Amino acid sequence: MNAEQVPIIMAVGTAMLALGALLWALRVSDGARGAAKKYRDLAGERETENAALKSVLGAHPGVILVWQGEALEIEGDEITPPDVFGSSVALAGLLSFTDAAISENPTVRIVEGIADLEARDSTGQDTTLRIRLRELREQGNPFSLTIIGPSGRFLEADGRTAGARAVVWVTDSTIKGLEESSARGKFEEARQVIARDPTAFLDMLRKAPFPAWRVSGMGRLQWANPAYLAAVDVSSLDRLLEEQTTLDQTVAEQARKTISDGQEHDETRHIVVKGDRRAMRVLTFPLSGGAGAMAFDVTMQENAREELNRHVRAHDETLNHVADAVAIFSAERKLTFYNKAFRDMWDLEEAFLLDRPNHGQLLDRLRERRKLPGRPNYAEWRAEEISYYLDLDGVKEDKWSLPDGRTLSVTRQRHPMGGLLLLFKDITVQLDLQTRFNALIKTQRSTLDNLHEAVAVFGSDGRLKLHNRAFERVWDLLADLLKDTPDYDDVVEGCVPLFHDAEIWDAIKVHITDPSAGARQATTGEMRRSDGSLLTYITNPLPDGNTLIAFADVTATRRVESALRDRAEAFEAADRLKTEFVRNVSYQLRSPLTTIFGYAELLETQRNGALTERQTDHVRAILSASDHLNKLIENILDLALIEAGRMDLDLDTVNLEDLIAEGIEMVVSKAEDTEVTVRSEVVGKLGTIRGDARRIKQVLFNLVSNSLRFTEAGGEVVVAAQRAGDMVMLSVRDNGIGLEADKRATSFDSFVSGDQRGAGLGLALVKHFIHLHGGTVGMKPVEGGGLEVTCWLPAQVTVAAQAALHHAEGATLQAS
Repeated sequence: MNAEQVPIIMAVGTAMLALGALLWALRVSDGARGAAKKYRDLAGERETENAALKSVLGAHPGVILVWQGEALEIEGDEITPPDVFGSSVALAGLLSFTDAAISENPTVRIVEGIADLEARDSTGQDTTLRIRLRELREQGNPFSLTIIGPSGRFLEADGRTAGARAVVWVTDSTIKGLEESSARGKFEEARQVIARDPTAFLDMLRKAPFPAWRVSGMGRLQWANPAYLAAVDVSSLDRLLEEQTTLDQTVAEQARKTISDGQEHDETRHIVVKGDRRAMRVLTFPLSGGAGAMAFDVTMQENAREELNRHVRAHDETLNHVADAVAIFSAERKLTFYNKAFRDMWDLEEAFLLDRPNHGQLLDRLRERRKLPGRPNYAEWRAEEISYYLDLDGVKEDKWSLPDGRTLSVTRQRHPMGGLLLLFKDITVQLDLQTRFNALIKTQRSTLDNLHEAVAVFGSDGRLKLHNRAFERVWDLLADLLKDTPDYDDVVEGCVPLFHDAEIWDAIKVHITDPSAGARQATTGEMRRSDGSLLTYITNPLPDGNTLIAFADVTATRRVESALRDRAEAFEAADRLKTEFVRNVSYQLRSPLTTIFGYAELLETQRNGALTERQTDHVRAILSASDHLNKLIENILDLALIEAGRMDLDLDTVNLEDLIAEGIEMVVSKAEDTEVTVRSEVVGKLGTIRGDARRIKQVLFNLVSNSLRFTEAGGEVVVAAQRAGDMVMLSVRDNGIGLEADKRATSFDSFVSGDQRGAGLGLALVKHFIHLHGGTVGMKPVEGGGLEVTCWLPAQVTVAAQAALHHAEGATLQAS
């Protein structure tokens, strides 16, 4: 190498060094740009992920409590405050859940307010949130609790570890659903934390007890937490993304709808999870590049809502069968329910009621149809009715008198679900009955006060409930003593001066106060008082448990009864004397009459020394008078036997047709003498009956003889007979002068004659003989003049019937 080459070599080396440095610089610059681009892409992904986490956490219906690292410390009663994430509505709900203002810090108020409330885990064991937080920090034990708060509210708390963090999801399960989408604002603090550490919140969602997932803009699953994997029964996330298994096709459609319109959607649907049909509340919300979703099991809430609806329907159905009209208005004063009785009572159109008019509109419609009570100031009255929504306390009742004459009882009360319940009851009939009842009570009281008998009513407690004025008068009691329902003993003390028998008063008290069946019996008795009067009393149990006691002064009645008894005994003795006298006299008259009758017949038939014509007439007159007197004596004897009850019938089988013929034959000569025709008129077959032929023949003879006496020459007497079943009708009618109505009434009495030409025993014996046979007898005038006597005889007469007839005849004769 020469000297000239050295500068050249140095120049070339310098150039190569510069080229190498340039190449190195270019290489280093390209690497830096690549690294920057890589980090920029990673930052974009993180930002997208952070946005997703922000939306997911912001959609949670409750509050999320997060303790970073070792921040969870529990010393005594104090718990270190966590970071709080959730909507403002959920946070406000938990703040109202705590009763006392423990701290001005909302986080501290939430934690300390619920830390020691009564709680139960999934196994039903009693515990507290404070205890489970300590176990979560020290042992990493997850938990699920139901916290029972004041006023019957419930919180669901689920605790998990997320790396070095402790996370608790708190949800108010008593609030109906989650907050509305308009209230789903996110806390600024939560966004900042998510921006700082999005991985932590992904870990939190992985630990969430409810399914959560994300779909791409094309609707494909991009991520899901373990709860989602368990719900669709898929073992891993990779397999899920490969198979794209969804909870339900409708859930996927809801997510696509969210992607399409960019709006949040909240729907409850029934999904089969692990073979069970569950009610799931699905929330879908837009995310950058797709949509996020969460599903909450609300089966219990839905079942409770359905059960409530069934109860409401059953309640409404029950009210529809109630006779009274029922209307329920909501807190907004809208008609929410009415039963059939309400519609019928007011005769309103179904369409009008289905439009749910408010209370004021309903009143206006009823006023237009003149169905409301007349009010001088309707506007003021209407405002008063509407005011019950604001200041009604308890139950308000009044009465409405409607223009159509009805009276309604109107009851208003607050409805348990808010609003007002109105009950309309038609009491028109009730008021009418009440008016009648009051009038009846006044009538009964007036009736009792006008009774001569003393009446008192005592209750089962022995106190006087009711009495009349006669009670005061009979026992000489002061009105003041009987006021205010006095006790039985006090009333008796006022009665003792007139009647002092304590045993009788005690016996009456037993019937009043003893509820046993033996004591609750009607009793009677007598009280002979110190003033000489005699009272009868009666105790009678009443259906309502009270006892009526009535006193009657029978002093005068007993005196009259005694006098009447003495008089009846005297009449009975006189009647016996009369009967014995008649029988004895009749017997004594028969002996001389027989002698007279025998000598008269001897004179008439004597052939020695014929009688002159005048003497013959005298003898015949003696015979006729003797025969008449003999028959009279026989009738008197028969009557005496009947009155004494000692006449017996000689019962035998009697041929009625033969008997009628013999009866007519007996009076033929007498009929020829009076020039009156006697004939029979028999209808059908009479057959035979059981009777006394002699007495029946005597009946016909007396009836025909009686008709002949009242029938003039040329007249006619008809003996008629007819059989009707077990009865036989015998009648004798004539066309004579008849008998006046006043005389017909007494014609069958003894010793009553219509023309003063007989003793008046014929018809009396007819009546008695027919009655002895168990028959009846009657008399009626014949059209055109005359009289008809009809006898009804039974076909059979028993010995028992004859004895009863004897007794009846004797009683009748004694009474007469």
